[in-house]
Amino acid sequence: MSSISDFRGKRKTYEPPSNDNSEDGFDPEQDGVPDAAKHDAEKEVSTTEDEFGAKDYRSQMILKPDHASRPLWVAPDGHIFLESFSPVYRHAHDFLIAISEPVCRPEHIHEYKLTAYSLYAAVSVGLQTDDIIEYLKRLSKTSIPDGIIEFIRLCTVSYGKAKLVLKHNRYFIESQHPEVIQKLLKDPVISDCRLRQTAETDTDALITEKQQKADKMQFGSKPETAPAAGGETVPAEKEAPAAVPDDITNFYGRLDDDDDEEAAETQTVSFEVQQDRIEVIQKRCIELEYPLLAEYDFRNDSVNPDINIDLKPVAVLRPYQEKSLRKMFGNGRARSGVIVLPCGAGKSLVGVTACCTVRKRALVLCNSGVSVEQWKAQFKMWSTADDSMICRFTSDAKDKPMGCSILITTFNMITHTQKRSWEADQTMQWLKEQEWGIMVLDEVHTIPAKMFRRVLTIVQAHCKLGLTATLVREDDKIADLNFLIGPKLYEANWLELQKNGYIARVQCAEVWCPMAPEFYREYLACRSTKRLLLYAMNPNKFRATQFLIRYHEKRSDKIIVFSDNVFALKHYAIKMNKPYIYGPTSQSERIQILQNFKFNPKVNTIFVSKVADTSFDLPEANVLIQISSHGGSRRQEAQRLGRILRAKKGAIAEEYNAFFYTLVSQDTVEMSFSRKRQRFLVNQGYSYKVITRLAGMDEDRDLLYSGKEEQGQLLQQVLAASDLDADEERVPGEGGRPGTSGGFQRRAGNMGSMSGADDALYMEYRRNIKHPLFKKFRIK
Repeated sequence: MSSISDFRGKRKTYEPPSNDNSEDGFDPEQDGVPDAAKHDAEKEVSTTEDEFGAKDYRSQMILKPDHASRPLWVAPDGHIFLESFSPVYRHAHDFLIAISEPVCRPEHIHEYKLTAYSLYAAVSVGLQTDDIIEYLKRLSKTSIPDGIIEFIRLCTVSYGKAKLVLKHNRYFIESQHPEVIQKLLKDPVISDCRLRQTAETDTDALITEKQQKADKMQFGSKPETAPAAGGETVPAEKEAPAAVPDDITNFYGRLDDDDDEEAAETQTVSFEVQQDRIEVIQKRCIELEYPLLAEYDFRNDSVNPDINIDLKPVAVLRPYQEKSLRKMFGNGRARSGVIVLPCGAGKSLVGVTACCTVRKRALVLCNSGVSVEQWKAQFKMWSTADDSMICRFTSDAKDKPMGCSILITTFNMITHTQKRSWEADQTMQWLKEQEWGIMVLDEVHTIPAKMFRRVLTIVQAHCKLGLTATLVREDDKIADLNFLIGPKLYEANWLELQKNGYIARVQCAEVWCPMAPEFYREYLACRSTKRLLLYAMNPNKFRATQFLIRYHEKRSDKIIVFSDNVFALKHYAIKMNKPYIYGPTSQSERIQILQNFKFNPKVNTIFVSKVADTSFDLPEANVLIQISSHGGSRRQEAQRLGRILRAKKGAIAEEYNAFFYTLVSQDTVEMSFSRKRQRFLVNQGYSYKVITRLAGMDEDRDLLYSGKEEQGQLLQQVLAASDLDADEERVPGEGGRPGTSGGFQRRAGNMGSMSGADDALYMEYRRNIKHPLFKKFRIK
């Protein structure tokens, strides 16, 4: 995410305060600090650094007399630290989620960071510049540096002044400020993206219209509440104790005043833009510091017909789900944006509720056919929609979606560029011609990919809702979601949901498995492609896996074992006589294995590849063992943990009721990968227990590969495996590791190879020879 330092040179921003007393930027009298403290502040304002380069800002951030009752520390670099044990933690947390990005949230002290995008999100949900600054001052234990205040003002002064609107299948940029429209039209990039019907001038082509502000949206009946920061609500009977400063609790009422006032009619100025250049326009407007807000006044949309859908009485929203939806519908319109909830916390119910609220034609995009089936089941479970309203559009199931109310499909089906069948081509033409009321994007972190982002220019939707559990990518493109979809509307705290029993209480453990001497010797000597297989097939890792499976099966636990490497997956599963699922497994076989796992007490363990990373719903599973992974992917680590995060029925929230084991071979690159993978979950507050020795494993002589002879035979199998066996499974649409997709394979070479001396130039022809004439010939 863009931070304060990213805006140096592009916009005026602050530097960390210097040693000059005049740069302190704090008025002790204004904040109620006595004159003595003011004198001390003028006497000693300096920034000191220790031997490690860490800065000490204590002299610049003067403590207030009642600092013990205030929960925040605001550092000059934009980082904010929150005491989770403060009596006003709940109020401060809701406010910080609205204006900043969470960095790390362990049990006692949380860290957040102000960024340009987080402040953009704050403005999009209705917060005003002065409200943000004033409430930040009231929550802070110390003064707020001038640089922070200046940054907030610069980031919010122009936000919210321009909007992207879809009307009658045409896109317009509109604003209530004519000078903003004129400034955008003078930009050559935006001017080039403008749709010109005639040769009119920019001023003549502007379209004016009248708009009315809608009433505030409510979700069901709620008890008497006091307005909270960021549009949240706080039960009146649970307000902060008397010891809390009055200026904190009394400030809440001011943040929502604008929503309750009747807005007068205002003149709106707009111009039309090209549909296929929407992404370019959105990105350019952010660079010009006029990000486009996308709002849908669905209540006053008389062009698109309503659909007959509502929530069933059994659909009861949890508090955090209501909070996320109030962020989306806070002003009576549907805001486009991203909602981040952990796996198993009910993202699907949030998406279904959003569709039932908008009550316009809905499009749901998923990343796999399995996910399409699950979304259809969720709509039928929580809403009044039936089979006649819900249609699937995938390669396996085409329900003739012409004229349907809810269409569920995959990203690949929309972005497919090859020749389609006549029926599929007609469906795509119909889909492109529709004005969709709401588009729900499941696993929205995949959208920044080059192919998937084309969905947003192919499909026309008034409102876009992105859902994900892991708002991270290793290629640093996650910030693109701010202009592709919209700002982050809400992000839940994983540990809080765990404490409240909404998700399982998980014990995370990293099990160190010493490399067998013969395997380690080969590991040090061989090239990198075979190394992955050597540490995945480490005999001690195999024995640890078998030991953990036996231990948990005796407890009647349900166990999922993950392996990205198919060679290891098959070998482990066949040796232990367990069912396994990977890419080529047929749909019918998958369903049979999963049904047995759910209902058959004799099938308590299944082995799966990376195809089960997402959209794999097994609430019964409470143990996960990971023996092979995709490098240092933080997202994959969190997604796999999500397979066992479903709340366990009858379990006590204070006790661990789920177990997550990561098995790593010692003294290999896998240990480095493991550290990188854990970063996201550690920042969510999870801790990993390191196990160097599994008690009782050495005494168990029934474990496989306990003897030297068995280990030697296993090593020979590994060394005889091909390079394809040593690589990870290929998942359609996934780039990354060599050989997994894209049709290429990266290899180490030398100058002789480049000249063709060892025939390496023709390596690409050794596989994928499809012509029957050459099937029986092999290039030597």
